[in-house]
Amino acid sequence: MSNTPNPVYEKLMKCYESFRSQIDFQPEVALILGSGLGDFANDIRVTATLDYHDIEGFPVSTVPGHAGRFIFGYVGDVPVVCMQGRVHYYEGYPMTDVVLPPRLMKLMGAKALFLTNAAGGIKQGTKPGSLMLLNGQIACFVPSPLIGPNIDELGTRFPDMSQIYDLEFQKIARKAAASLDIDLMEGVYLQLTGPQYESPQEIAMCRTLGADAVGMSTPYGHARHRYFLHYQSCRRHLPAASVPCGSSGGS
Repeated sequence: MSNTPNPVYEKLMKCYESFRSQIDFQPEVALILGSGLGDFANDIRVTATLDYHDIEGFPVSTVPGHAGRFIFGYVGDVPVVCMQGRVHYYEGYPMTDVVLPPRLMKLMGAKALFLTNAAGGIKQGTKPGSLMLLNGQIACFVPSPLIGPNIDELGTRFPDMSQIYDLEFQKIARKAAASLDIDLMEGVYLQLTGPQYESPQEIAMCRTLGADAVGMSTPYGHARHRYFLHYQSCRRHLPAASVPCGSSGGS
């Protein structure tokens, strides 16, 4: 094992030190709010906010509708950290920067991660505004952030991908949807690079591969790939809600 400092890990730790110097808060749950979903933050009992610009070395959102800040507070009695806006590979960031935010939230103390996005619906019956619970993913069309020297502090060289999204969290989501009389679809998400939307031929390809929704984010944003650090008790606690929007992609 090399003793050479890894610049990816050094950058992560520098961001964490910058956060700790400004915010005294330890979340239990992390949320990433995708396009058009930032208003959920209005339902959080906010105790502090931190703009991405104010974290040394942190990647900054450039997409309209992504506010670009962390919100710290409570949903009920649960301490949460909420990303109001994410960064994407198509913005020109290296994939190691794209996954830096969830890694940072794990360092903050979060033990579970909820992801949301706005996506293109492929599954028969999807329509604008449909809600989809992700139960699988296809992400081989974008580069893995694990390529390169392994960062042992963040986890194993070859993480298991056989069960990515936590089954217990999926049960909770189904039960909550039923209690609220919400028609909750389920499906597999396929990530492409963007920023262009998919051609009809690409949509046909995605459907053939087994995708039910397609977009430009999400799979390379959660802990199963040990982006949260390798954390046995939470590495599968990653149910994600997707909001498909017809047949055009989103994030």
